Parts: sequence; structure tokens; C-alpha cells
Amino acid sequence: MYPAPIERLVTELAKLPGIGQRTAQRLAFHILRADDGDAQALAEAVREVKEKVGLCEICFNLAEGPRCEICEDPRRDRALICVVEQPADVIPIERTHEYRGLYHVLGGALSPIDGVDPDDLRITELVARIDGDEVSEVVVATNPTTTGEATAHHVAGLLRGRVAITRLASGLPVGADLEHADEVTLGRAFAGRRSLDAA
Repeated sequence: MYPAPIERLVTELAKLPGIGQRTAQRLAFHILRADDGDAQALAEAVREVKEKVGLCEICFNLAEGPRCEICEDPRRDRALICVVEQPADVIPIERTHEYRGLYHVLGGALSPIDGVDPDDLRITELVARIDGDEVSEVVVATNPTTTGEATAHHVAGLLRGRVAITRLASGLPVGADLEHADEVTLGRAFAGRRSLDAA
């Protein structure tokens, strides 16, 4: 239907998460209409990210070089490690400006049905960091999903007795109506309720 280079571009774009065939076609035609400089800049950005960005040797966050900016920052609290599933999970936590510790990226969540076992994650490296550093608290910030909860319990079991373990609170988002909350979210909001006397 289209010339082969366009078909190839559509096929490659459709492999991206959340991009279907129609969106891939729209993106391909947008790239085709873009001036040569913009198209070359996009191609160069893709090439550069694949060549220059890897994983931090300490926390496994994204890094340009052997260590990420967070691990290199001397102002970070080295006694505190936040455990997340993927590098993308670091970004929303950093945006809050509430957390000033370090991170540990597991590289996924436990899911035996999908063939993801503890050996497939960077749990051994986390335990080694706890045993080797002056860590006093580990904040488990895996996603509030079935696999995220299973991962949180597994990590907590391994670290219990070595370090204080906390889990991110979960409950109702700001601006949400109670009528739209599911039972699990509402139940967690009740379980994690706090006193207003201290406020």
C-alpha cells in the first residue's frame, strides 16, 4: 500500500508500547512531513540513547556512564534506599521532592506465571548493598499490583532483621470521589488512616 521505507517505519513504530497500527501510520507521516533537520535529530536521539545510556553499576537506574546522577550526588541520604521495579518509577518519586535517599531498581516484579523468579531480579544485589553499606531503612515502592505486592513481601522477608523496612502508603488519591473508589483502595485508605489531632 505504501512504499517499502514507509511500511518499515510504520512496522517499527507499531512495536512501541501503546502505539497501534493507526497511530504508527500517523507518526510515520508526521516524520515524513517534518523537515530534514527534525527527522535527523529524532534519528540521532534514538541512536545516541542506545549508545550512551546504560544502567548504573550501583542502583541499576539509567545512567550515562558507570554511575547515575543520584548515586553520584553527595547530598543524598545514603542510609535510605527506595526499592522500585523499573527506572521509570524513579521519575515520579523524584518529582515529589520529598525523598532524598538513594534507589535500587529491581528490573521488574515477581511473576511466576510469566517466568519471573527472584533470580531474574536484582534482589541479590540489594541484599549485598544492605549488608555492605550503612543503610538504616529500605522503602519498598513496588507497584500496588499483585506482582508488586508479592515482590514487596519477598524483599521484606529477605531484609527483615537487617534493616528497617517500610512500604509506601496507599489509598485514595487527592481529588477522588469515594463513590469511584474500589474496595481494595478504600480498604487500604482506612487501614492507613492517620490522626488529624497532630495536623
